[in-house]
Amino acid sequence: MSVEEKIQDFGSRTKRFFKRVGFFAGIGVILFVVFYFLYSNYTYSEGTRTGYLIKTSKKGYVFKTYEGQLNLGGFGTDKSTGLMGNVWDFSIEEEEMYRRIQSFEGEKVTVSYKEINRAMPWQGETNYFVYDIKLKE
Repeated sequence: MSVEEKIQDFGSRTKRFFKRVGFFAGIGVILFVVFYFLYSNYTYSEGTRTGYLIKTSKKGYVFKTYEGQLNLGGFGTDKSTGLMGNVWDFSIEEEEMYRRIQSFEGEKVTVSYKEINRAMPWQGETNYFVYDIKLKE
């Protein structure tokens, strides 16, 4: 086998190797992204919270999301400032639910929520997503 043939053989083997590496790396990246999204959107917990609905807003620079705040009552503590109100921040996925929640602003309500592992930027600012609201009497 001549030197030229050896160089061509080495070149073709190298090309095949890098094509395989690229193929498997691409498959690996796709699987990682799929599993990351599944993990992030996994419902970690579900529950209810009761308090006064004090704020709803649509905000964001690139992704507009629906956000809200519920005053749970009482006071919490903050190391830097001392006492602070016990406010719970949440996100809302659907515009219809956002409009419904807006109508209860200032009222004492019970909200049903789910907590996911990690919210994507287009989902909301928090990991808590409210999906139902009821007026507390």
